[in-house]
Amino acid sequence: MSAITDLRARAFDVPLTEPFGIATGQQAVARNVLVEVELEDGTIGLGEAAPFPAVNGETQEQVLGALPAVMGPLVGLEVGRYRAVAEVAHDALQATPSALAAVETALLDALARHRGLSLWSFFGGAEGSLQTDITVPTGTAEAAAAAARRAVAAGFQSLKVKVGGTDVDDDARRLRAIHAAAPDAALILDANAAFDARDALRLLDAAGPARQRVALFEQPTAREDWEGLEEVQRDGGVPVAADESARSPADVAGLARAGAARVINVKITKSGLLAAWQMMLTARAHGLDLMIGGMVETELCMSTSACLAAGLGGVRYVDLDTPLFMAERPLRGGFEQRGPSVRVDGIERGHGVTVSDDAASR
Repeated sequence: MSAITDLRARAFDVPLTEPFGIATGQQAVARNVLVEVELEDGTIGLGEAAPFPAVNGETQEQVLGALPAVMGPLVGLEVGRYRAVAEVAHDALQATPSALAAVETALLDALARHRGLSLWSFFGGAEGSLQTDITVPTGTAEAAAAAARRAVAAGFQSLKVKVGGTDVDDDARRLRAIHAAAPDAALILDANAAFDARDALRLLDAAGPARQRVALFEQPTAREDWEGLEEVQRDGGVPVAADESARSPADVAGLARAGAARVINVKITKSGLLAAWQMMLTARAHGLDLMIGGMVETELCMSTSACLAAGLGGVRYVDLDTPLFMAERPLRGGFEQRGPSVRVDGIERGHGVTVSDDAASR
């Protein structure tokens, strides 16, 4: 056992190679927060909050403002009793889930490093690697086709296409252009809750030959519109994934009972790390397929998510690509990525990520 002696947080800004656009907004810089948990033996665990105002309504300023409420209460608690510690953190940070995720990640990273094992082993060590998709953000049909060609040349076989926030016909043109550029690629459509059921179905109808390559439609309708999710799934003939609609284990159970989705997209930043873990177990118990995803995160969050997904095993859809959009890489370690392959079985302690000397001195 080892007690927590300190918890620190600071702004962590990482510029992107291009704006990361979704239906509800875009980011040119990942304005994240880095959290450190220190133990009495000197072990330090790292966590990352990745607020994305267009998705979760959280900002970097809100996260930094929320974290001081948990700093004092955690000091002196034993890291080995991580669920009890996480309850204290949850009580203080439940209004800012990305902050909670950062604290829980740093907590479990510190615990795993203290015990000399990886988070992949901690979560079960079921699979050594994952195959991720890569995102085609919002933009023109020409830019989408160019992005698809680059992705296929790099070995990606699954493209996650951001749709919504524009005319349905524009999205359909983008899908047809992507399919023409990458005819063998599987397409995951992600609307980020931008459509109603009618427009989501109209997009599928207007996609032309690309329609046959659509493997999944992620969150086509509003968070509360479970009937719309079920309608798209029933009448569109494609599996529907719940993302914004699935923020807790209770949501997962409710979606399963309603038949509103066949897939649950789990994100540690959306729900907190321990809740995400429980959501995956709940989805599996209800016979739902799993997707692991994230916000605009560095390899710190992404490696943690990869350890969770590969540790449990059986995650059908993997969307852990945002480090590829980072213009700077201020961190070292974590998963090993070659094209779509994400390996976690080489991580030795915790999530394996450390801060580079240059970034640490900022």
